Amino acid sequence: MKLSELQGKEIINMYDGCRLGIIGESELILDSNSGDVESIIIPNQGGLLSVFSEEKYLIIPWQAVKKVGTEVIIVDLENDLQPQRASM
Repeated sequence: MKLSELQGKEIINMYDGCRLGIIGESELILDSNSGDVESIIIPNQGGLLSVFSEEKYLIIPWQAVKKVGTEVIIVDLENDLQPQRASM
């Protein structure tokens, strides 16, 4: 699969059915040697108050990706997963 084919796909958590974000609004971390995707980093989808707070990111390891469909990417993340700060 080409990286461009991921563009615009919505990321859905199969654990709770939550929409996590869209590829294109997120960053992909690639292995510099193999070119494989290591993780997806999605910016926090907070409300108006998030403008004044420290920006946080949800880091999704590529191993959590269960299925890449024509319109969505299904991931399996546990309920207690919290947004994490990413050093970017």
